Amino acid sequence: MADTWGSLIMPCKKSSFLKVSFFLLFFLFSPFLNPLNASGVVSLEAVNSDMALLLHFKLHFQDNPSLLSSWDVNAPVSNWTGVTRSNQTGRVTGLNLTRFNLSGQVHPCLCNLTFLETLVLSHNSFNNSIPSCLWKLWSLKTLDLSYNMFTDVNLPSSTFATMSQLIELDLSHNMLSGEIGNFPHFSMALEKLNLGFNRFRGDIPKSLLNMMSLKYLDLSHNGLTGNVGDFRQALVSLNLESNLLSGTLPCLYSSRESLTVLNLANNSILGGILTCISSLGSLTQLNLSHNELRYGISPRLVFSERLCVLDLSYNELSGRIPSRIVEASEKSGLLLLDLSHNQFSGDIPVTITELKSLQALFLSYNLLVGEIPERIGNLTYLQVIDLSHNFLTGSIPLNIVGCFQLLALILNSNNLSGEIQPVLDALDSLKIFDIGNNKISGEIPLTLAGCKSLEVVDLSSNNLSGSLNDAITKWSNLKFLSLARNKFSGSLPSWLFAFQAIHTLDFSGNKFSGYIPDGNFNTSPNLYNGDIRKTAPAVPSISARSLDIKLSLVTDGTSLSFNYNLTTTIGIDLSDNLLHGEIPEGLFGLHGLEYLNLSYNFLDGPVPGSFGKLQKLKALDLSHNSLSGHIPENITVRNLTVLNLSYNCFSGVVPTKRGYWKFPGAFAGNPDLCMESSGNVCQQTFPVEPGQKYEEEMEEGPLSVWVFCISALVSFYVGVIALFYSSRTRSCILQTKSLAG
Repeated sequence: MADTWGSLIMPCKKSSFLKVSFFLLFFLFSPFLNPLNASGVVSLEAVNSDMALLLHFKLHFQDNPSLLSSWDVNAPVSNWTGVTRSNQTGRVTGLNLTRFNLSGQVHPCLCNLTFLETLVLSHNSFNNSIPSCLWKLWSLKTLDLSYNMFTDVNLPSSTFATMSQLIELDLSHNMLSGEIGNFPHFSMALEKLNLGFNRFRGDIPKSLLNMMSLKYLDLSHNGLTGNVGDFRQALVSLNLESNLLSGTLPCLYSSRESLTVLNLANNSILGGILTCISSLGSLTQLNLSHNELRYGISPRLVFSERLCVLDLSYNELSGRIPSRIVEASEKSGLLLLDLSHNQFSGDIPVTITELKSLQALFLSYNLLVGEIPERIGNLTYLQVIDLSHNFLTGSIPLNIVGCFQLLALILNSNNLSGEIQPVLDALDSLKIFDIGNNKISGEIPLTLAGCKSLEVVDLSSNNLSGSLNDAITKWSNLKFLSLARNKFSGSLPSWLFAFQAIHTLDFSGNKFSGYIPDGNFNTSPNLYNGDIRKTAPAVPSISARSLDIKLSLVTDGTSLSFNYNLTTTIGIDLSDNLLHGEIPEGLFGLHGLEYLNLSYNFLDGPVPGSFGKLQKLKALDLSHNSLSGHIPENITVRNLTVLNLSYNCFSGVVPTKRGYWKFPGAFAGNPDLCMESSGNVCQQTFPVEPGQKYEEEMEEGPLSVWVFCISALVSFYVGVIALFYSSRTRSCILQTKSLAG
């Protein structure tokens, strides 16, 4: 028999293909498909027919011999990857080919594996229609075709009439379309249904609302419309995120003892938050973000101590934040509270500091007043604080160092005052420190050298003063540093450009004097990209990249991952200072530089000849200095969207063939400069001021408008929240939200 099967799976050359096909057809159409004969003995032919079917399936991937290489007739089927056989009948009962890099259509030969109970083909590249015969596998309990490229469900008229044992169906992450209502009916045993990340439209069918066996339902990321509906079964998890659903919140009374996950984020749900929602006593995750909810939150809306995640962000909720929105007790497991992007007013309730397990607190973009609660340091597990864009006053409480696990402290755009306290060096795990746009004064404490994990530091738009100290050099992981619009003075240090991971430096709007340091230019691979052959394509405006800083928070068996979305560009801004002298040659050797602003200083001398190396440059502003000499002939204007050399002492002729005509006003205020015209006649016809559009772009400085935009960018967005709790806080598995804007 081994020799016979060995010939069956010979390499599929043309000479042997007919022979292979003969054996496969023999088993496919063998009359002995029933594994038991009349005497109740297992039929060897029936068992071998399953092997033949699998080998027939394998033939369709003969172009890649490494696929399914373990499917060898000389090896027992128990050793075939992804294949499970019954010990009693010997028939194939399970097939799991997830992540096998398979593509094309699913061959219908799998439909003849009539004893199949589990079929998993997820994370491949199968396309076109799902074979209709799959729906007739009467023994099937689990069918997982997720993460493929199927475009059609291809349902027969009596779809699930023979799938009476189906318990789990996962068709998520495909390209399926049409109405879910086109499913005639589901197996009455179905417990888990996942159709998320497809293109389904229409209303949620009533058959789902009344399917009593259903416990887990995921219809997220489709185009479903209509009301959510009041499900009549005892659901455990309901995810309808990112659809076009409207109407008001349902009370879900039938699930009040069972529902643990409710995610209705990113829809158009109206009205207020009904107090009946708090009757869902088993709820561990509630996400109602990105809807049109409004009004205040009733004091009677108090969730149980089992709640782990509460996200009400991006709504129109108003009034005061309730003092007791979650039961605060020793058993409280709340890890994330997000009330950001609403219209809450009044003080921050002190009772928030009693939520001992809290790890992430988002209250940004509201109308909150008063001071930051002093007792916030009691939240020793807290790792992310975002109170930005409010009207908070007072100083940063010293007790905040009690949050010794803090990774992100975001307090920008408030009315905070006082000084940066030296004790903040106790936050030695801090990655993001943003206190921009406040009224904070004093100097940068030397002790901040202890915060060696810092990656983003924004101290802009405050009243900070003094000179730069060497403490900053200890921030070896620094990617973004802004000291803009303060009162710093003194000379720029020689280590200014020495940060290994730096993307952006903004020291504009201060009183720095002396020369631009010449040295240490080539230390950052972001600023210094030596491969000048890889030039950036032309773009209509300064393109911004998303600087994702992933913070993995792991404690007590819990894992949270955040994305800090900072729209930035690789650039340097030293504008509006008291700098003088010549522009260092090395500054124009930073091949990766996309933005450079040295305007409003006292720089003189010619522009360095190495200017042509900046082939990725998109914005250049050298205006309002005393630069002299000729306009550099090697300026690469192909990628430039902003060019301003006005109000200097340049002389000579501006050649029209260089494309400078795209920048009206870029050469104004240079009396010895003229534009080349026909007949080699030099005409001084430069606009006195840059054009209106240019003025609007430059009014607050390109870095302020396009690059930093910190007022809208320093909010922490939860990219993926996967929660795995200990037995004390129950099991929580949730994707809270993915925010692109």
